Amino acid sequence: MIGPLKPPSHQAALPAEKVDSTYRRLRYQVFLGIFIGYAGYYLVRRNFTLAMPNLIELGYSKADLGLALSGVSIAYGLSKFIMGSVSDRSNARAFMALGLTCSAGVMIFMGVAPVATSSVAMMFALLLLNGWFQGMGWPPSGRVMAHWFSPGERGTKMAIWNVAHNIGGGLVGPLAILAMAMFADWHAILYLHGFFALGVAAFILLTVRDTPQSQGLPAIELHRNDFPKAFDYDPDHEHEFSARDIFIKYVLRNRLLWFIAVANLFVYFVRYGVLDWAPTYLGEVKRFSFADSGWAYAFYEFAGIPGTLLCGWMSDKVFGGRRAPASIVFMLATMICVVVYWLNPAGNPRLDIAMLIGIGFFIYGPVMLIGVHALDLAPKKAAGTAAGFTGLFGYVGGAVGASVIIGAVVDRAGWDAGFALIVGACVAAMALLALTMRNYQHA
Repeated sequence: MIGPLKPPSHQAALPAEKVDSTYRRLRYQVFLGIFIGYAGYYLVRRNFTLAMPNLIELGYSKADLGLALSGVSIAYGLSKFIMGSVSDRSNARAFMALGLTCSAGVMIFMGVAPVATSSVAMMFALLLLNGWFQGMGWPPSGRVMAHWFSPGERGTKMAIWNVAHNIGGGLVGPLAILAMAMFADWHAILYLHGFFALGVAAFILLTVRDTPQSQGLPAIELHRNDFPKAFDYDPDHEHEFSARDIFIKYVLRNRLLWFIAVANLFVYFVRYGVLDWAPTYLGEVKRFSFADSGWAYAFYEFAGIPGTLLCGWMSDKVFGGRRAPASIVFMLATMICVVVYWLNPAGNPRLDIAMLIGIGFFIYGPVMLIGVHALDLAPKKAAGTAAGFTGLFGYVGGAVGASVIIGAVVDRAGWDAGFALIVGACVAAMALLALTMRNYQHA
């Protein structure tokens, strides 16, 4: 049993002389907890793809496995929203550890139980379940960030935290190599990652703390004298809200949150529209070899790390905590790189790779910053639901749309039509983000 999910009650206030030192220590501690914790979620989110070649050898088709794998994205988008609401009324420490424990359990079961990979339907069901548990990672992390880091520093800190997914995803491959070296069995790619994730779940329990008030500390806004710009800070926001208030009052009636949620759909359409189709496009149109396409794909991902950090820093330091201007600048740069990547004739591989690096560098900033923007637009006690709402649009609308719509359009009208959709999505995202700039002070 992980422990109670109910948020802890406020502890007696610490003596004034201990507040600063305790705050400094716990901020580092909880940040490390959610950073390593979220990286741990990625260990058991993407490892199934490395087992797919072995499943193909057993007779499954690529279409079969693609259908099974879609369960993760579908469930993740829905869970990030629904479980976000649960996380807003839960202890972030227990909630995040519970989700990772359950996700690890699914992967361990898929690795050790032959029935788990006996049919497409069984794999889809288990990956759907895994996707649901995966949705329990971001919302409690967002809750922790909203409680322990004030609005004026949140963009930079969230950008650093967001690198956790690149690190976690990057460790999936080396762990798979280790699994095969240790056990000489492809099933170990599933269960070894699961056991590592269980260790990370224990680390979450040791390090993460729910709120400053649960540790006898004042609210972060009061401690740093740094208050939200998007709405008037109210001490009542430090109390837990009902599910109805969270959904209706602070999310569904929040016009600016709707703007950035739909913008997130288009941002994710661009992200996955380029990423998912890069190997196919580079091979068919640009005449890249499989190895060259693989390296280009990797460069796209790694370029997102410095881009994310720069975008978060700009939103805090250049634009004074306003997220939309930085997101628009990065989306504009993304669109320019997409156009050059699209129109560059075959035979200029260095420019293609440079543009893929540019797209990766710029697109991950808005991906991250829209999540921060959602935290800014809602009180802390509704932070998980607000971020989950934008994630719902990003994954269920944008990511799934990039796979299905672009594939269908390219089959019927060619790659030019597919890239026209991606460029149009860049424009739509910028237009929607611009709408939040006009009324940001009056949300």
